[in-house]
Amino acid sequence: MAAQVETTEPESLTGILCCAGNPLLDISAEVPMTVLEKYGVKPNDAILAEEKHMPVFEELAAMSSVQYIAGGATQNSARVAQWMMGTPNSAAYFGCIGDDKFGQQMAADAKAINLNVQYLVDPEQVTGTCAVLVTDDGERSLVTNLAAANHFKPTHLEKPVCEAIIEKAKYYYMAGFFLTVSLESIEAIGRHAVENKKTVMMNLSAPFIMMFFWDQLNAAIPYVDIMFGNESEAEEFGNKMGWGKDIPTIAHNLAALPKASGLRSRMVVITQGCDPTIVVTEGKVLTFPVTPLPKEKLVDTNGAGDAFVGGFMSQLCKGAALEKCVDAGHWASTVIIQRSGCTYPEKCTYE
Repeated sequence: MAAQVETTEPESLTGILCCAGNPLLDISAEVPMTVLEKYGVKPNDAILAEEKHMPVFEELAAMSSVQYIAGGATQNSARVAQWMMGTPNSAAYFGCIGDDKFGQQMAADAKAINLNVQYLVDPEQVTGTCAVLVTDDGERSLVTNLAAANHFKPTHLEKPVCEAIIEKAKYYYMAGFFLTVSLESIEAIGRHAVENKKTVMMNLSAPFIMMFFWDQLNAAIPYVDIMFGNESEAEEFGNKMGWGKDIPTIAHNLAALPKASGLRSRMVVITQGCDPTIVVTEGKVLTFPVTPLPKEKLVDTNGAGDAFVGGFMSQLCKGAALEKCVDAGHWASTVIIQRSGCTYPEKCTYE
């Protein structure tokens, strides 16, 4: 029997998904490994920029291959989910930007795809940026300067337009990166979801979340109904908990951690690149094979994990079975890695 995530088809997808995170403009360029070595960046890692990393943004901007793409993990997932759901304003997104051309560009990009963005605009800050270092094997490393994104205020959620969005939504998603900015906002949304029997989703996002924001993550986990992550993030979680390195075991134990709501058990979804995706649901460990993409078709892996989450959520919101949600996640990731950055064709052809 197919494992069901949700059994009732929503009457309308409008406003069904609410996301909150750190909006960033990706500054992406192909670089040699020497650039990563110069700034002490590990391959395929994601870190917050320190003073020593700041020159990398100007270095990328000066490159002929540079591209500017609306980004930020949660915003990427919201954009992909909106694209795949199709119905205008199915997804909404909160985050903080500066009153500048980068922020205006992201707002225009969101409007063009009917993503309902409700940014908090901080005139004293510049819009956050993410240096995307793409090496010749298509792998990417991320260096993030949060800037305005780091100044999101929980009071923004109390604005009437934001309150209405939160009230209408049935699903909520926040990447773990948002834990570095506003745990209070995550807890507020979590409490609303528990009280109203709605679904909260989160992402482990990067190993540094477990390393440096462990207390914030553990404060949020009780509210989380579906936790996403990849193998390196799961391994770091297992390391912190003393669970070893076996991914299925880590996922099973993470799913069993206490929840604030007894409405449903926690689901854990761990992607492993071209290796099978692991899902723990109702205490059972399931695996879903991935169809490998021929290496010559790979452009870059930036946004692949975000796209998986967006694809998964697009079908979750439609009331699809778990198998369909995972399939949509795999499909979305495959689309994204054949393009530069987290971008996609104008028309979604997923069925």
